[in-house]
Amino acid sequence: MKEDRSSPFRDAHTDIKTAHGVPETEQTRSPAYRLAFADNEFLCRDELRPVRLQLELLKPQMLLDEYGVESTVVLFGGARIPAPDKAAAASNRNLADLSRYYEEARRFSYLVTQASLESGGHRNIITTGGGPGVMEAGNRGAREAGGISIGLNIVLPHEQAPNEYVTPDLCFNFHYFAIRKMHFLMRANAVCVFPGGFGTLDEMFESLTLIQTGRMKRVPFLLFGKAFWQRIINWDALAEAGTISAEDLSLFQYVETADEAIAAMANWEGAGEKRAAIPGR
Repeated sequence: MKEDRSSPFRDAHTDIKTAHGVPETEQTRSPAYRLAFADNEFLCRDELRPVRLQLELLKPQMLLDEYGVESTVVLFGGARIPAPDKAAAASNRNLADLSRYYEEARRFSYLVTQASLESGGHRNIITTGGGPGVMEAGNRGAREAGGISIGLNIVLPHEQAPNEYVTPDLCFNFHYFAIRKMHFLMRANAVCVFPGGFGTLDEMFESLTLIQTGRMKRVPFLLFGKAFWQRIINWDALAEAGTISAEDLSLFQYVETADEAIAAMANWEGAGEKRAAIPGR
């Protein structure tokens, strides 16, 4: 992280170093004496949650700005979906069959990154949750195209290390799910949703709701795998019940392959617009 200072005052790093060098006494050993911004125990107090939320929003924002990332293409999808060469080890046949979407995510990310590099490499940067499965495929495709990619990891009770294809300088770790979701969408020029579980469904519906309510501009919103999505979500039933509008069904489109997705992105009606009203209300 670069630090351009024009202030005549001493900087925080200097004072941290100086504070560590003072003689050790009963007073200097006390937690009260620690510099507040260098006191991890203090920063983790419940009362400091608003500060931690701000820091978690600000750190990736600053680093992405310094890296010159102008916009992203976001990939959501299952962590359990295996690469085709590992499909035989999947826990069941259905999961093994979904391995084809690993390859589509990889190829799609390759094509998006290739196009990004041709225009300077600052727009439509592939962004994933940084983990295995579809996320790994997305970061992998970007790496194979010679470009960068972003990984937005989250601390979970079980170990979740970043996949090896995320650009190290753009590999972030979050405590707050809400702030992580903001970073997924703040720069998004497209959202691509591959088969997945609870996490994928959560991210998909959160994103669709923001677009439906006009809180977020319309972007290409692609669901990979029509048979999968129509089996688990009866979109038409929601429209027939009146709980969503029939017009809401146009917010997303099914695709099967990377090439279909690229074509759909290039011809997305209403991209960049925000709804002024919610149809049906």
